[in-house]
Order: sequence, then structure tokens, then C-alpha cells
Amino acid sequence: MKKMAIVSFEGNMSCFVHALLNVWDYHQKGYEVALIIEGQSCARIADIGDSPKGQLWNDIKTAGLIKAVCKACAAAVDTLDAAEEQELPIDATLSGHAALEPYTTAGYEIVLF
Repeated sequence: MKKMAIVSFEGNMSCFVHALLNVWDYHQKGYEVALIIEGQSCARIADIGDSPKGQLWNDIKTAGLIKAVCKACAAAVDTLDAAEEQELPIDATLSGHAALEPYTTAGYEIVLF
């Protein structure tokens, strides 16, 4: 099975939604998918649920496709509490950030948004 790790860094909603759309598309086509939320995209954790793509966000959460939220970045953009309230997996294994090496070791192809 093909493995894709989508890493979202950009903070604007449009870019974050494109990452979500691709995560869901790969998932629907049978890929093993991991969404890693890093950088400024952590800011979207607090408002994506109320956006027109809120249902897509909920579907991705329910499917367990969110594998990591960067602890340092979520704290920096003041959404760490929102991530914890949504029971998202928080990762701080790389000096406070989410590590990508475990995904490459597991055979994931990494795509950055």
C-alpha cells in the first residue's frame, strides 16, 4: 500500500484546505495517509471546524488521519488548547516540533503544503 504524509505549514485557510482535500482524496483512494500539522497551519485548528470545510475536517479527524500537531507551533499561535480539546495527537519529539523521520522510515512519501 502506498503511504503519503501530508505536512501542512502555511497558515492561510486556502492552503490548509488544499492539504485537507489531498489528505481525504488519498484516503478515499486507499492510500495510508498521515496529516502532520506544523508551522502557521496550527492556527487553523481553532477555526477550521466553523468554516465551510468543517465537515471535511471532522471526517479527517474521525478517520484518524491526523497523526501529529506540532506542540511548539500550536503554542506559538495559541491553539495548543484547541488541539488538546479536540484530542489531536500532539508531537514535540524534534526539539518541541513534530518529527518527520519516523514517517520516512516507515516508507511514507512526504508532501509539503
